[in-house]
Amino acid sequence: MVADGLLQRGTVTPLAGNPRAFGGPSGPIVLAVDIGGTKMEAGIVDGDGRILARERTITPATPDPEPVFDALSRVVSELLARSPVAPSVCGVGCGGPMEAAGSTVSPLNIHGWRRFPLRDRLTDLVGLDVFVDNDAKALALAEGWTGAARGSADYVALVVSTGIGGGVVLDGRLLDGAGGNAGHIGHVVVEPDGRPCACGGRGCLEAEVSGTAIAAVTGRPAAEADEGMRRRCGTFVGRAVASVANLLDLQLAVVAGSVALGYGNDFLRAAQSEIDLRCGLDFARTTRILRGGLGADGPLVGAAAVARHRAVVVAGSGVVEDGGR
Repeated sequence: MVADGLLQRGTVTPLAGNPRAFGGPSGPIVLAVDIGGTKMEAGIVDGDGRILARERTITPATPDPEPVFDALSRVVSELLARSPVAPSVCGVGCGGPMEAAGSTVSPLNIHGWRRFPLRDRLTDLVGLDVFVDNDAKALALAEGWTGAARGSADYVALVVSTGIGGGVVLDGRLLDGAGGNAGHIGHVVVEPDGRPCACGGRGCLEAEVSGTAIAAVTGRPAAEADEGMRRRCGTFVGRAVASVANLLDLQLAVVAGSVALGYGNDFLRAAQSEIDLRCGLDFARTTRILRGGLGADGPLVGAAAVARHRAVVVAGSGVVEDGGR
């Protein structure tokens, strides 16, 4: 279980790969770090996406940035002290928004971090090159590497959990945007007269469907939502996915996170029904939404994928990518 009380489902057999998908031959051993509003986790991930060791802790709820980083430091240090192998690079998935290449981060669900210099602080802590990206973009890379989007060059990945984020892959490339914040599907408006959102808007997907929003609406933990709420959440996610599919000409959405996976088939059926209703253009009519293939391992595999994507030679391309823009 995760901090909001919803079960993570097990691994789904990934789809067959192709040369355009992220991944490739075995790569470096990565110190993978996932930072969210309810938990922080660190792991050692090998070049095939296997997690060799992991540690986690609760994210402190405080307006002071240092206790949050202190908690992260303890998790990372404890992991490195018992790691069976030494990592050569560090990849990080963190909630956004953030500035280019994760030089500073301002996660909406971590109130103590506003323009927090995460990359430099972690570099000083671990003595490795550190590459930071949005946690949902990290998941998009992971699902294309070893998960349910393996073999697809065009897809959107969503994390529906305490908050909501997304990552978009087009023509085999992860979209970054000017500041690295492309893919924030949680702030697509799905209910114009809906609830106020932490971003300052109203009726955003995150304000209606996140674990935080569900608890605020129902007065109970998100895990206790009834069938009607589960279907409502799926409908709104399908509405957001349809908008992205129509805009970007993609036919696959992969959804993960404790809300999406915990709500199961009620959620997925409602999401697919809404996509079918809203995607009327010929190129979008085949859009499908699938459950993520990595379960609870997705965030750490995603953080490792960030390091692979930014710091190593992409298989077959001969191009070295770095953390800059």
